[in-house]
Amino acid sequence: MALTGLDIYKKLPKTNCGECGIPTCLAFAMKLAAGQAELDACPHVSEEAKEELSEAAAPPIRGITVGKDDYAFKVGEETVLFRHEKTFVNPPAFGVLIEDGLKDDEIEAKVERANKLSFERVAQTLRANVVAVKSTSDARRFVQVVEKVKGATPLPLVLMTEDPERMKAALSAVADGRPLLYAADKDNYEVMVALAKEHGCPLVVREPTGLDALASLSEKVSALGVKDLVLDPGSASSAETFKNLIMIRRAALKKKFRPLGYPVITFPCLEGEDDFMEAMLGGVHVLKYAGITIFNDLEPWKMLPLLVLRQNIYTDPQRPLTVKEGIYEIGKPDENSPTLLTTNFSLTYFIVSSEVEASRVPAWLCIMDVEGLSVLTAWAAGKFIPEKIGPFIKRCGIADKVKHHKLVIPGFVAQISGELEEELPDWKIVIGPREASDLPISLKAWST
Repeated sequence: MALTGLDIYKKLPKTNCGECGIPTCLAFAMKLAAGQAELDACPHVSEEAKEELSEAAAPPIRGITVGKDDYAFKVGEETVLFRHEKTFVNPPAFGVLIEDGLKDDEIEAKVERANKLSFERVAQTLRANVVAVKSTSDARRFVQVVEKVKGATPLPLVLMTEDPERMKAALSAVADGRPLLYAADKDNYEVMVALAKEHGCPLVVREPTGLDALASLSEKVSALGVKDLVLDPGSASSAETFKNLIMIRRAALKKKFRPLGYPVITFPCLEGEDDFMEAMLGGVHVLKYAGITIFNDLEPWKMLPLLVLRQNIYTDPQRPLTVKEGIYEIGKPDENSPTLLTTNFSLTYFIVSSEVEASRVPAWLCIMDVEGLSVLTAWAAGKFIPEKIGPFIKRCGIADKVKHHKLVIPGFVAQISGELEEELPDWKIVIGPREASDLPISLKAWST
């Protein structure tokens, strides 16, 4: 059972030093119990107390990593029911289901679509995360398909069979990639736990008879030494899945009920009547509150909206999206190409860059770091002002790339042009349009 704030307070140093960022140790203990602070923030807590408080300091939903190296992903570690309360942490993984009864060319096509599913949006790469291989035929074919898929994709795998012997055979080929093992049930959990421990793999616990039975089974598995668990309530319908996802999340967060404090895997591919229903259910599971979601196929038309939804939901609402400070080339600019200046708020950057691209006029785009604020907000906050723009233009190196030394600033801050010319006496300041949509006309005029 999770410790209360007072239980935690008794084990803290009680110095009230404030070095953790919270005025008193009691307030820090309360936040720690609520999952709103990290124990490592206290510089004076003893190692003995750290060990005793590890349960209270841990997120109510355990973080689980599947795979290794660049394509590994992490799910779990969530601390809130609603994104606006704080933020969601680890976005759900999207995967494709491959049954070993499919023909080789069908398997290759599915894997290829999974590999190619990649979109760039707001300086982030949106892509698939995992491939689930399910045993529906004989043991030999299952191992063959697992090996085939492993050789065809860098994505982590989910090995789906409740037969421990088949699982053992498949693991002999792919255990070094730390796949997710699916699944331990009330009949096979002891053998599955032994396999998970031997190969250091996370394990799915499946129990379709109810959440009480699922919690009981997860406790048994955890007691045997496997802590990296993923839950599958084995819901019989989409409505039941929706209900179980919410109940599991609330039990973990509100009641601090550890046996249900794990990510959940869902299968809209098994619940949807067609591709459109499958996509709709996938969106529901992103919102409420899947950790891993498996689809029948990963066609771009179906997955792009879900990838964007996932990105939007799992973006920290308290931290603006930014792009890196520096000089960006639009087209193939040369020493005579226009030079524009704006802030590193990602939306500003992408709007401006898309309008410049639409103009077909090559240009240099200087992006200044203003902590992710828009132009007007950054100016009002004293971050996009001549005294700071001048040093940025000098250090970024744009003067070495152009010979005209004309700098186009956003029209909304036209009032800074005079002071900016004083800061940059070798530059002529040009006032650009107030709206980015007017940039194509202005750029064509400047380039003639």
